[in-house]
Amino acid sequence: MKFVKGQVICYTLYMMAQRWERAWQVRGAHFYKEIEFDKPVDTAIISLTGAQCALDCAHCGGHYLRGMQPVWRARVDGATSCLISGGCDTQGRVPVTAHLEKIKAIRQGRLMNWHVGLIGEDEIRAIAPYVDVISFDFVGDDETIREVYGLDVTVEDYIQSYQLLRRYTRVLPHITIGLRGGETGHEVRALDILGALGVEGLVLIVFIPTAGTRYADHQPPEIREVAEILVEARLRFPDKPLYLGCMRPRGRYRSELDPLAVRAGVNTIVNPAGEAVRLAEQLGLHIVWGRECCVLKRDRAAFE
Repeated sequence: MKFVKGQVICYTLYMMAQRWERAWQVRGAHFYKEIEFDKPVDTAIISLTGAQCALDCAHCGGHYLRGMQPVWRARVDGATSCLISGGCDTQGRVPVTAHLEKIKAIRQGRLMNWHVGLIGEDEIRAIAPYVDVISFDFVGDDETIREVYGLDVTVEDYIQSYQLLRRYTRVLPHITIGLRGGETGHEVRALDILGALGVEGLVLIVFIPTAGTRYADHQPPEIREVAEILVEARLRFPDKPLYLGCMRPRGRYRSELDPLAVRAGVNTIVNPAGEAVRLAEQLGLHIVWGRECCVLKRDRAAFE
């Protein structure tokens, strides 16, 4: 059977619509008719290295570290939780055991979400008493790792770190859509691998062109591509919570993407656009507002 161009386009659109509808049905079959919107104003964001990072990654260049509190002068009064992060060394590791005495001091009564990079067993053992969840950036392509991070490591190294971390604590892998300067490519492979390894949930974030970085003049991935990856994640992980994290472009981009994320079956959106909130209301979803880092919400209930 031969198709003319117009028929091919119509068939493609039909199949895409079918996938979207299936994703929405999957969400409804496995979760309450509820969505969480988080504004993490009660989470203190702390860097173990200040603004220092040895990697100068193509998408970040240390830019986001400058918006964090250095651990040695962190003020956490009023915060109910902390995000503990920092720059990496030349091996892609955050020096997580630095300033442990300070971490102990601010730990009491607060939940902690850590970014650790590639990590060894001695380090995770040392910090385990102060960890409630680890946010682990996962990459599904060797070339993407080399180009973005400049690391001489492979996907297998990420797999090993992920498996190690899961032996000690709860881990939420993060996939950056368009990590390679806005180009998609590693994401489906990352979903493949994580599907085989197992996840408790999955955080999806989106590349942001950032001034002063090697990718400053690049564009974020097309919204349609991002939305299709969200649908793919929903279908691959039907009973696992999906989060659209805080790192994604703002403005019109977010206004267009966020309602698509709601329709794709995402469970939680951080700092949602108003269009997403209105769509959730129209779809009859019960809205829960959170005030902490999105991956901490389950732990807060257990903590109390």
